[in-house]
Amino acid sequence: MATINSLRHPSWNGQPALLPEDRGIIFFDGIFTDPQLNHPECLAFDAAGNIWCGGERGEIFRIAADGSDIALMASTDGFTLGLAFDADGKLYSCDLKHGAVFRYDPSNGTLAKFADGDGRGNRIRIPNVPVVDARNGWLYVSDSYDPKQPGPGIWRFDLATGEGGLWYEEPLHFANGLALSANGDALYVAETFGRTISRIPIKPDGSPGAKEAVCQVDALPDGLTLDERGVLYISCYEPSLIYRYTDAQGLQLLYYDPEAHTLCHPTNCAVRGNDLYAANLGRWHITRIEGAAAVE
Repeated sequence: MATINSLRHPSWNGQPALLPEDRGIIFFDGIFTDPQLNHPECLAFDAAGNIWCGGERGEIFRIAADGSDIALMASTDGFTLGLAFDADGKLYSCDLKHGAVFRYDPSNGTLAKFADGDGRGNRIRIPNVPVVDARNGWLYVSDSYDPKQPGPGIWRFDLATGEGGLWYEEPLHFANGLALSANGDALYVAETFGRTISRIPIKPDGSPGAKEAVCQVDALPDGLTLDERGVLYISCYEPSLIYRYTDAQGLQLLYYDPEAHTLCHPTNCAVRGNDLYAANLGRWHITRIEGAAAVE
């Protein structure tokens, strides 16, 4: 018989979570593995369902789809932030120490710097999260700029050449997680210290439209991802919780861990099947929230 504690729905600011605590499990615990999964900030799924995530020393790890093992695939000797795959299976990795985006090719194991600026002396300050627009051949990258001072913005690079520049030049308050709409007509961005989720339209000519506020968040939003239904998931670094947003239902608290143990300062998140997976910068594991993408 389940205990009361395992069935309770914790509340944040008076709003109970849609899912009970026991829907969150530690999918992969890397605290004692070799290699150790050290404070992952990001995760992405490859075509086979394996989880790729980063580490605090620039590592790029691959965790088996069933969580049975972990392998160190490459390292920048920096600090790995966001990750994203392109349609050819190449992995793009934002690195905090190097202020650059790297590209890793799993087919031959090569890792090389992909982009760090516009080639004219203007460089990304804090490349945080990459998003692939496979339809148009672009890589968008959020530049967090400065925790205390809003600034530009979002960069865009040609996937074929790595050439590009600052695409969205208006100030954002620590641009962090990014998500591309299903039809490619907008970017969603988490402005962490603005506690805001914004939407930037992508015009038919590829230029950015005026930023629109989607919702305010009473936490620090970090990661964003969209499921096949168009539900937007917002993983929040502090407190340790995950919101979901739809135009019809607005902002809803999906899952909350008041003890910050199973879900501990989540940063990026991603959907596989009906489950939501989250990287925990505060610990050494990957969390799975079962049935998160099946909530109506």
